[in-house]
Amino acid sequence: MPFVTLTVRKPKSTGFKDKVFAAVHAALVATGVPDTDKFQRVLELDAADFRYDTHYPDVQTTRTDDFVLIEILWSVGRSVKVKKKLLGELMDQLRASGFDPENVMVVFKETTWENWSFAGGRLLHT
Repeated sequence: MPFVTLTVRKPKSTGFKDKVFAAVHAALVATGVPDTDKFQRVLELDAADFRYDTHYPDVQTTRTDDFVLIEILWSVGRSVKVKKKLLGELMDQLRASGFDPENVMVVFKETTWENWSFAGGRLLHT
């Protein structure tokens, strides 16, 4: 169960956020995540509360106020090959939606299966 968090600078339209969420979800599904497995949130912060370098470490353009930090929390065990596939699919989806992939940073976070309780306090994977 991936849990996706977008962090962006205020203000962003619902359309902007929907396009990014759709791209992330499509990339997750392309790498084997069930279509119904959708858990997403957005953190929309003032510029004073969301700071980033416009070029670090190897940005080929310049990050703008439309910079998006995408954090994907999922269960441990995905290979580098799967992560690269997801990143490739995600960048293709974002380009198709009019986003500059250089304005996007992705962070994968992994946790073990016993750390998920999907509902009712039940640990399904223990």
